[in-house]
Amino acid sequence: MSGPAPEWGLAVAAALLALGLAGVLVRRNVIFILMSVEIMLNAGGLAAVAAGARWGQADGQILFVLVLALAAAEVSVGLGLILLLHRRFGTVDADRFSEMRG
Repeated sequence: MSGPAPEWGLAVAAALLALGLAGVLVRRNVIFILMSVEIMLNAGGLAAVAAGARWGQADGQILFVLVLALAAAEVSVGLGLILLLHRRFGTVDADRFSEMRG
């Protein structure tokens, strides 16, 4: 019994990447932007797993574990920055942070 074709995995990864990119470009809330970046990282990991399944190698799954570690680090640093910005400006709206320019 065989699973779905790897091309379907790549198609889903492309759709997730497009949704994440749209979220980064359209949203103004920093938390939603952070979640959109997470979606884009997961899309890259899914593409790696689909490519690894296509060639019958475990390299895609190993790369996905590295992507998950990178995503966890990105979330921890990002949430720390969001808390700092919320304390300073009282909002998490990305447009209000233009005061940070020198």
